[in-house]
Amino acid sequence: MNFDLSILKRAERTALQLRALAERAGYRKYHMGRFEEYGLYQDNRSFLTSEQVLTFTDLDGRLLALKPDVTLSIAKNVQPAPGQCEKYYYNEKVYRPSRESHTFVEIDQMGLECMGTFTQEDVRDQLLLALDALALCGTEFRLELSHMGFLTGLLDALGVQERLRPALLEQIRRKSAHGLRQESAKIGLTDADDLCALLELSGPVEETLTRAGALVKNEQMAQALSELAGLCRQLPREGEEVTVDLSLAGDMEYYNGLVFQGYLSGLAAPVLKGGRYDLLARKFNPGISAVGFALYLNELDRLETAAADDQENTILNVALPKGRLGDKVYNLLAQVGYGCEENYNDTRKLVVENKKAGIRYFLVKPSDVAIYVEHGAADVGIVGKDILTESNPDVYELLDTGLGKCRMCVAGRNDFEDDPGRALRVATKFVNIAKDYYARQGRDIDIIKLNGSIELAPLLGLSDVIVDIVETGTTLKENDLKVLTEFLPISARFIANKASYTFKKQALTTLLEKLQEVIG
Repeated sequence: MNFDLSILKRAERTALQLRALAERAGYRKYHMGRFEEYGLYQDNRSFLTSEQVLTFTDLDGRLLALKPDVTLSIAKNVQPAPGQCEKYYYNEKVYRPSRESHTFVEIDQMGLECMGTFTQEDVRDQLLLALDALALCGTEFRLELSHMGFLTGLLDALGVQERLRPALLEQIRRKSAHGLRQESAKIGLTDADDLCALLELSGPVEETLTRAGALVKNEQMAQALSELAGLCRQLPREGEEVTVDLSLAGDMEYYNGLVFQGYLSGLAAPVLKGGRYDLLARKFNPGISAVGFALYLNELDRLETAAADDQENTILNVALPKGRLGDKVYNLLAQVGYGCEENYNDTRKLVVENKKAGIRYFLVKPSDVAIYVEHGAADVGIVGKDILTESNPDVYELLDTGLGKCRMCVAGRNDFEDDPGRALRVATKFVNIAKDYYARQGRDIDIIKLNGSIELAPLLGLSDVIVDIVETGTTLKENDLKVLTEFLPISARFIANKASYTFKKQALTTLLEKLQEVIG
């Protein structure tokens, strides 16, 4: 009897077909319990997407957790014999916190893991299966490749100590050249040009690998590039399905070689992630190697609505903040050919476009710009560094425009004197920024969340100090307040959705370059 796969949902169909491919490739099904001892996740916190884990106490007193990850459990439990390679596939549910819903969500994951002693051919086969998994999803896709050895080799060549690398790594993941230069200056690295050059090493395989060759400074970087080039030569590359992005990086404590991620047209975030994680596997079984990937099945059902919404994939969608900043950026872009026929300032429409120029503008609240970009409703946007720091969206921060400059400050009454014997009462709408600032000071605080008229709080005795944006300081002076500390320079940043950067890179880069020209 023939089974009609078309009656299944896309995620169900993809999982069934990928299972068949995995079994033909020699992978065996791995099934695990729903719970795992919490100590496993506590000891490997940095490997997880979040340190928040659902825990409970078992009847025998053990502290257990609902699985936030499958790879850790497989790495712990699979013990390949010397010289042997174990191959498993899984289809499991994991539980992770959602920033949007502020609760835990259930995520369907299907993954393939190869552990033990294996060859480059086994790694190539993993990549081929990753390509097959993306192709089974039934829409345009990209598979981006990188190699951790290239990045770690560069940091070694620059003499960056291991304890200082995470801050640089965070800016590399954001593709933030200005952030890289700031962090480099903090650690005494006077020349950040090579690190910034790394951010530009993305695009078609041969072209990108050729440009990367000019940056090689030691044997580790050369070997990483050679390994990546060898793998790419063995992959089918129709059109632009396989690309290289050497700023793609995993956690240095666990990943040591190839890393990769896959995007589907119409989805805002990677739907597939994987790589070599020998360092993690060797924490449980010294001497072995490991490579694998996971496909996030939940995301596939979103393709049905995304396909209907994304009829004009050639248009670049720009989220602009309502107000003076948005007006200024629009006028600058209009000077270089990105204006609209409708009068931007007169219309009451929230969406204006110029199809000939391939541009569409969304006018949104400044605090919502990053949300629209992160979720793919907009491809790019202009947003203040204050909002980016407060909400920490998963976007690329491509340019500091230098517009809208101000600073984040601690302010208080003119007669304010700190009393270290009690918790400091802090009024602010930037809760996360305030918490982080005072945590670094080692100061105990009570946060009072306000949404406006922050300056009133110390005047009425609601708080001791405020954490807020200061531009000229006039409002503070007129209310007998003063700046106590300045700790975060703020300006407008040009941000991009990660999937849009992959699928619309040429249009996005052209717009960014023209904006840089008129900003000066």
